[in-house]
Amino acid sequence: MSYFWPIALVVVSNIVYQICAKSVPKEMDAMAALTVTYLVGAACSAMLYFVRNRHGSLLHEYEKMNAFPVLLGLSVVGLEFGFIYAYKAGWPVSTASIVQSAFLSIALIAVGALHYQEALTCNKAVGIAICLVGLYFINK
Repeated sequence: MSYFWPIALVVVSNIVYQICAKSVPKEMDAMAALTVTYLVGAACSAMLYFVRNRHGSLLHEYEKMNAFPVLLGLSVVGLEFGFIYAYKAGWPVSTASIVQSAFLSIALIAVGALHYQEALTCNKAVGIAICLVGLYFINK
């Protein structure tokens, strides 16, 4: 169960995320919407930190930080800004995520092979081909 629940959480959260990103009013500036998003996210993160660490100290945790939480924050803004504008540009909710996921999957296979020395197997090469064929049919 500990292996599957994180993926289930990601899937359910991503469904809600895509619906919310698609539903941001066209008249509303995306960055204004993201300020609300991050205020809510920061409050929830702080609350969950203290629920999980009753006597914890966020300041103590921040002392352990490297550059990656900052880069993660920047990348999340890029993701959300990109999806909001993709939907404002007319991308259907049924394909925007699939198209980006296919390209992301191909890119992460390369990142895994080059940066983490993960094996580039025949199965992964077939998976890349399937992603490309799928992209062709989704966008036809």
